[in-house]
Amino acid sequence: MRITDTADLWWKNAVVYCLDVETYMDWDGDGCGDLAGLAQRIDHLADLGVTCLWLMPFYPTAERDDGYDITDFYGVDPRLGTHGDLVEVIRTANDRGMRVIADLVVNHTSRKHPWFRSAEASKESPFRDFYVWRSDEPPDTSDQVVFPDQEDSIWTLSEQTGEWYLHKFYKEQPDLNVTNPRVRDEVAKIMGFWLQLGLSGFRVDAVPFFLETVGADGGALPEPHDYLRSLRSLVGRRSGSGVLLGEVNLPYEQQLDFFGGTDGDELTMQFDFIGMQALYLSLARGHAGPLTTALVQRPAINPDNQWATFVRNHDELTLDKLTDDERQEVFAAFGPEERMQVYGRGLRRRLPPMLDGDPRRVRMVYSLLFSLPGTPVLFYGEEIGMGEDLSAEGRLAVRTPMQWTSGPNGGFSTADPDRLPGPVVDGGFAPRFVNVADQRRDPDSLLSFVKLLIQRYRESPELGWGAFTLLEQPHPEVLAHLCSWDDGALVAVHNLGAEPRTVPLTLEGCDADHLLVDLLQDGEQPVDGDGGVELTLDGYGYRWLRVVAPDSRRLV
Repeated sequence: MRITDTADLWWKNAVVYCLDVETYMDWDGDGCGDLAGLAQRIDHLADLGVTCLWLMPFYPTAERDDGYDITDFYGVDPRLGTHGDLVEVIRTANDRGMRVIADLVVNHTSRKHPWFRSAEASKESPFRDFYVWRSDEPPDTSDQVVFPDQEDSIWTLSEQTGEWYLHKFYKEQPDLNVTNPRVRDEVAKIMGFWLQLGLSGFRVDAVPFFLETVGADGGALPEPHDYLRSLRSLVGRRSGSGVLLGEVNLPYEQQLDFFGGTDGDELTMQFDFIGMQALYLSLARGHAGPLTTALVQRPAINPDNQWATFVRNHDELTLDKLTDDERQEVFAAFGPEERMQVYGRGLRRRLPPMLDGDPRRVRMVYSLLFSLPGTPVLFYGEEIGMGEDLSAEGRLAVRTPMQWTSGPNGGFSTADPDRLPGPVVDGGFAPRFVNVADQRRDPDSLLSFVKLLIQRYRESPELGWGAFTLLEQPHPEVLAHLCSWDDGALVAVHNLGAEPRTVPLTLEGCDADHLLVDLLQDGEQPVDGDGGVELTLDGYGYRWLRVVAPDSRRLV
């Protein structure tokens, strides 16, 4: 298969970059990031090599859950700009070869959404059945809430009608009733509206919660996955190559169901939460075993699907799929203080502070991210090694203003600091030490390194498209793997330990006519007649090597 045959599956080897408009760039000086500021920074993303921009919610909100409590699914928060400003962002991104997707948050609305205000006012409201109600007092459901430090039940009494409404998240976010066909039609209209404005798909929030029929008439929606399949079909009809990137934090076999099984006709992509959690356990132990196990256990998926890999995202780094003992290992290594943890199940930190700012370890982790099979997803600020603000509440610790310069407010805004969405990071990761402007001029900076990784990743379709094979070698600290596709193959070797290692490998099908050419540095390695090769790695070292045959036409 040729590269030109795969253009409509652009997401198979995309580079996704997530940001919150509110904290990215303030252009009008009011202290709040805005769409005009984002448009001015599109060239930074293009220079970085981003091919897909993921926008966190930009809709009008009651500001109870950092934008995820929406009051108008068709609107743009006036603090951020207008529909025209959003279209300019999309147009500018498209001009630079970038697609734009946005959060689709349809599991719930804000309690201040007009639908819920009407539904709460009267049992006769036409929007009453947009939500899930019960007239009898609910049992104890404290074990089912998503935010156990904030809520003690998934039901809240509405005084106006004397009934309880369902909410898996905050009480200010009543759940929509997906069994109601009018709700399902409205979700389709919302998606169609934003696709028409130029989006290339959606990151779908809390997918399993959205499809649940708890407390509703489950018989009205006997097979929720048929509905998810219809949404994938809608995106295909409206945009041709649009995607649904789903948040599904479930065991692998259940995630396979949300892909649509072997048919692959539901979610286009899903985040690999299990791989992420295994990565942190491996980093804590300095042992590749947990990550290796997760990669081997990943189920085979349809070629029309893809895994999305990540090191950091906009929420807490959940560790809920680890055992209690494993979770404590990760906490001891990367979040020993209670303020670094959230809900007892995850971390609210960024990678560089967790690794004590060790540039060797930070670069090794990002090298590993971009070389794993799947599509890498970056959270804003990762490209420069931003830190967190542990004085902020909950997840806001990692949603701090972007650090553009070493100047006031990190160049994010000219407003007084008390008008910003939150404080700029202080301490060793403050803007005077970590910012875009300084790193752009430094060929040895993390920003320059991430640019190189993205460039090599984009030149290596094996990583997004190819078959993944673990390579046997004797060191428990080392992960060595091969990705192959069409006539190309790439070997990646990573040392999660502090001590140097010499790694012997055997590459099937290779002989003395083959050569391994380094992609991240100058150098090459001969292969012996039996396909054997020895690779040297520093402590926390990493190498990407292209397998070059005598007739190879791949770029090296």
